[in-house]
Amino acid sequence: MEKKRADMKKIEEMMVSTFSLRRKQIVEEEPPVAEVKMKWPAFFTEQQIGAEFTRITSVDLTQSFFPGLDQHLPRLLTFYRTKTERSPELKKLLLKLESDNSNSMKRAITLRRLPYFLSEDPSKFLRTVEATEPEESMARDMNVGILLVNDGEDLLDMTVVPEDQIILHDIKDFSKAVTMLMGLLYVLNIDYPVELRYTFEVIQKVLMNIGADHCSARVHGVRNRLLRKTE
Repeated sequence: MEKKRADMKKIEEMMVSTFSLRRKQIVEEEPPVAEVKMKWPAFFTEQQIGAEFTRITSVDLTQSFFPGLDQHLPRLLTFYRTKTERSPELKKLLLKLESDNSNSMKRAITLRRLPYFLSEDPSKFLRTVEATEPEESMARDMNVGILLVNDGEDLLDMTVVPEDQIILHDIKDFSKAVTMLMGLLYVLNIDYPVELRYTFEVIQKVLMNIGADHCSARVHGVRNRLLRKTE
C-alpha cells in the first residue's frame, strides 16, 4: 500500500512538472489520441484526467459536474415529460424511472435524454456492443462517445471513447462516464461533435457553469428556462 501511494505521488509530481510541455504539444501539434496514449500512459486514469482538467480550468471536474446536474435535474425531467408525445425514445427511457427512481437513474436518464430534448441525434454518440466482440472493433469509426458493453441483457461495462480509443474500463455509472468524457475532451483539446454541439454546450455552460457568460442563443434560452421559478 505504501509503495502504491509513493508511486501515485511520483506520477502526480511527474504530470505536474511536464504539464506545460504536454499542454503545448496537445494544443499546438494536435496529436492523435493514440499517440498521446503511447507518450503519456499515466495520463489516462480517472485521477489524472481530473487533475489535468483542474490544471487547465482551475475547476474540480466532479465538483463542477454533479452539483450542477443535480440542481437542474428535476426541471429537466419535467421538461422531458412534456415532450414524450414527440419522442417515443424519450418516453421509453422515462418509463425506467417507474421501476428505478434512484438518483443515479435520474442522472442517467437526464443525460441520455438531453440530446432528444435539444432535437439532436445521439446515435453516433452512444453505442451498444456485446462483450464477445473483439475490443479493436467495438469503437471503430467512433469519434466521440460512450460504449455500453452488454452480456445479453446485462450491462457489464461502460467506456469512454475519443477518436476510436477505448479509455477507462469498468465505469458502472452513466453520469460518471459523461463526466470522464467531458474531462477527456478538455484535456485532449478535442472539439465537441457537431451533431451534439448544443448537448455538450449545455453540459459545459449550464450544468458545469464553465463559460456560462458566452452561451449560444439556443443554450441561453435553455438556461433561462431552467432558472425560472415557474414555467
